[in-house]
Amino acid sequence: MIQKLVLAYSGGLDTSVILHWIRQHFGCEVVAYCADVGQGDETEGLEAKALATGASKLYLEDLREEFARDFAFPMMRANAIYEGYYLLGTSIARPAIARRQVEIALSEGADAVAHGATGKGNDQVRFELTFARLAPQLKVLAPWRHPEWPFRGRADMITYATEKRIPVPVTAEKPYSMDRNLLHVSYEGGVLEDPWQEPYGDMFRLTIAPENAPDRPEYVEVDYVHGDPVAINGEALSPAKLIERANQLAGHHGVGRVDLVENRYVGIKSRGVYEAPGVTLLLHAHRAIEQLTLDREVSHLRDGLVPRYAEMVYNGYWFAPEREALQALIDHAQQRVTGTARLKLYKGTVSIVGRKSPYSLYDSALASFERAGGYRQADAEGFIRLNGLRLRAIAPAESRG
Repeated sequence: MIQKLVLAYSGGLDTSVILHWIRQHFGCEVVAYCADVGQGDETEGLEAKALATGASKLYLEDLREEFARDFAFPMMRANAIYEGYYLLGTSIARPAIARRQVEIALSEGADAVAHGATGKGNDQVRFELTFARLAPQLKVLAPWRHPEWPFRGRADMITYATEKRIPVPVTAEKPYSMDRNLLHVSYEGGVLEDPWQEPYGDMFRLTIAPENAPDRPEYVEVDYVHGDPVAINGEALSPAKLIERANQLAGHHGVGRVDLVENRYVGIKSRGVYEAPGVTLLLHAHRAIEQLTLDREVSHLRDGLVPRYAEMVYNGYWFAPEREALQALIDHAQQRVTGTARLKLYKGTVSIVGRKSPYSLYDSALASFERAGGYRQADAEGFIRLNGLRLRAIAPAESRG
């Protein structure tokens, strides 16, 4: 029997209906908790709404700097991308939100936590794996999976919200869901479930359409220290402020829109539309500094592990020992990733146009076509001969076969 429960609450359709339904169905005390991870003005008026819907209180926690510093930056040091496109904005926010939810539940003496993730999605896994690692003694309520949950989909929930006079930011005309944080905005569901349907032009929040972006390119410089961005155009900024500034600059030029069908951890293919202008800019800037400062074999080893790392983040294993071990390797490799990258933003694109570092491994004398610089070209003959030995052995073997 649940006595007190802490609900991860956003004030959107799902969690608003869930809050009301839990109070009606279980009769337990519900403490609403909303993490501000950069969703902008979406938190305005949230306390009054939560209390009116049945919560005993609302925790509205500003986690923006913590989210950027402790979660986003470590992930960005890995250049993590899931399935070639997705920069993991929602994926990395969930463990940040869930960690604070656990802390509140323990301080409140609650015996359970709840979330609004559906039984078909990834977020249920991300929340609950974090709960399991940080507070396995807490009960977990996932209403979408409860046998007495009466709603088949969001259309039913819109009807319920209308009947109960619960204000929600979703209409039948545009029934897609939106999730926003410092790193990106994601859109899914409703009309977007048709992978042939182009997204609404007025849907996007962070980016100008590339065709409407300025006709002149803009140059941006990003300073890095030990793999983390610390300043943009010479202005030192905190982690959260830096991401916000990167969003403004890149979004103004239509950078960072992605439309993909991804493979969810639960086995379903899902269509998602994302806009991540700032992280896209910072990914290219980080790569530019690494080109100068990372040893070849270290770089290739790290890049070979990135798909596995990205899967860990996407699937919800942020607090798992394998992610922590891999993070230690990544962070060790970032010790000399310090310098400045110069990039050009233009009509939806980011181009690296310059990079410099006090730890640069680049030797212009060695690289030059105009001078030897200590490199003996004759040495290449033996190098090629030795590396070609196994290839030379293949043709005679094939002819015998």
